[in-house]
Amino acid sequence: MSFHDILNFELFHFGSGEVTVLVLVRLCVWLMVVFVLDRVLRNRVLTRLLRRTHLPPGSQYGIIRIFGYAFLALGIYLSMQFAGIDVASLTIFAGAVGIGLGFGLQNIVSNFISGIIILVERPITLGDRVEVGKTAGTVAWISLRSTAVVTNDNITIIVPNSDFITTQVINWTHGDPKVRLRVPFGVAYGSDIEKLRSLMHAVALEHADVLRDPEPRLFFTAFGDSSLNFELSFWTSAVSVHPLRLRSDMNFAIERTLRENGYEIPFPQRDLHVRSGRLDVRVEPGAPRE
Repeated sequence: MSFHDILNFELFHFGSGEVTVLVLVRLCVWLMVVFVLDRVLRNRVLTRLLRRTHLPPGSQYGIIRIFGYAFLALGIYLSMQFAGIDVASLTIFAGAVGIGLGFGLQNIVSNFISGIIILVERPITLGDRVEVGKTAGTVAWISLRSTAVVTNDNITIIVPNSDFITTQVINWTHGDPKVRLRVPFGVAYGSDIEKLRSLMHAVALEHADVLRDPEPRLFFTAFGDSSLNFELSFWTSAVSVHPLRLRSDMNFAIERTLRENGYEIPFPQRDLHVRSGRLDVRVEPGAPRE
């Protein structure tokens, strides 16, 4: 068998045409050209053009991803035509795929559509600090099927895109990264609360991540069973960087300040009263004695 015969060897029928080795080689070559052009256009041309605009990085990322998916879909379609494959017969294949999607691929289709919604509406973007379910972290990348969230422990969690559309999502940095945090604590009854107000104001301003405007405030929240309950409220833009460390630093500073100034941090206490007396025991006549 000659080399020409090998190239024209029929592998199978596809629609009204034949698929030979030569057709597959042409298809592979065209697909390689499409993927190379996609990478060049996205990384060398489109990225540089968008950098000259005033669009935020998240919007630029969404435009690049949508352009890439559209270009690949069109390129694969044209590659099959140029390779000599009967593209008209794909309608039958698409119908069969549609039936399969209806029965077994609902989750994949849901995540795919959710990915498009995320890239278009941008409820979350790259670098956002988000909480979805029990997952909290920074958005690292967004694809059509899933989104990668990197936690503070540097663990990458792959979250299906449908979770960002169908469940409640907390986006700490959406629009404005400035948020207000509240740190609760309590002091014993009889404490000088006017002095406490100035002490806590100074504690908050000592931290570098606490904003000076708006100013920190101390709220008197309740008369507790064993303590006077307060909340130290302050604004910060560092939640997306290290939220746990900021709360921990503030708790350390509050405890140290209360201890140095003689404030007691109470804990629940109960008084037990024991009454002494005489218990009379009467034995009924005829009752057995032990």
